[in-house]
Amino acid sequence: MATVWARFLLWLLLLLLLHSEIPVYLMAACPRQTRWPVPYRRFDYRPKTDPYCQARYTFCPAGSPIPLMIDEDVIEVYRLQAPVWEFKYGDVLGHMKIMHDAVGFKSMLSGKNYTMEWYELFQLGNCTFPHLRPDVFAPFWCNQGAACFYEGIDDAHWKENGTLVLVTTVSGAIFNQMAKWVNYDNETGIYYETWTVKESPDDNAKIWFDSYECSKFVQRTYQKLAELGAVFKKIQTNYTIVTLFSGEPTCFGNETSIFGPQGNNTLALAIRDFYTPFKPYQSVKSFFINLLKILDEVVLNHKFYLFYNLEYWFLPMKYPYMKVVYEEIPLPNSNTKPGM
Repeated sequence: MATVWARFLLWLLLLLLLHSEIPVYLMAACPRQTRWPVPYRRFDYRPKTDPYCQARYTFCPAGSPIPLMIDEDVIEVYRLQAPVWEFKYGDVLGHMKIMHDAVGFKSMLSGKNYTMEWYELFQLGNCTFPHLRPDVFAPFWCNQGAACFYEGIDDAHWKENGTLVLVTTVSGAIFNQMAKWVNYDNETGIYYETWTVKESPDDNAKIWFDSYECSKFVQRTYQKLAELGAVFKKIQTNYTIVTLFSGEPTCFGNETSIFGPQGNNTLALAIRDFYTPFKPYQSVKSFFINLLKILDEVVLNHKFYLFYNLEYWFLPMKYPYMKVVYEEIPLPNSNTKPGM
């Protein structure tokens, strides 16, 4: 009888695996995740970037150190928002509510203006999808992001198709404390994460992963200022969130465990095949062919491979698969508990 039950349980296990949305080779590859959303990983220092990673547009070309303000100064803080890549495409992406966020400052003593933002070192595409190099088996990522601080506020850029509005005023002393936090945040939070991943479009749906991009930096900055005593105006603030929808994700390892000498070759090839259609600099014909491949994988086969915290995750995709939302997230209250 024991042998019969053992065979039955083995048959049942195989049946469940064959009918699972998660491929067999992904099962139990990482410790079970019990905390959602997955906490964004911070690091002890920022590594040097690989020379292979090249930006079409230079990161932070006019950047400068954050100045030390006089404690008694009064600093106006501005909410800045404009369509992504407005300098190239104008308001095109603004019509789809795909917006870039930043923070502006004005010193009342000196009269100088400053802009602070956080964005990709090597443009958005490199942060969202890897390069597949013929001489490197593992997908190669150029996905660092960082803060950029520079003197001046380009009023026309932010006002014409976006937002430039005063949200609070702080003392020079509070500004200086914020500057120390910015340095910490910038040196420990180094990787750009494009996607938010949720269980469904419902308001109270479980969040599996939270994005880490320009708008989250702005929200963290506001939160830090509130903790330091800033009192924000009661105005509506919306942010662009690019969301994927999936069932519960499964972690199946990092680069070494998948692509290393002792890795899983079947899984490694599956990940490379998935990312192949996303390669940059395609012809129009190749773009549409690859678009069909992407739709086949994501919509018909319900598969997406997410790279988060230097680990690869399997997402069993669900309708409506992806959505860009322009969501209202209120400004923080003063002295609120630490946030992101």
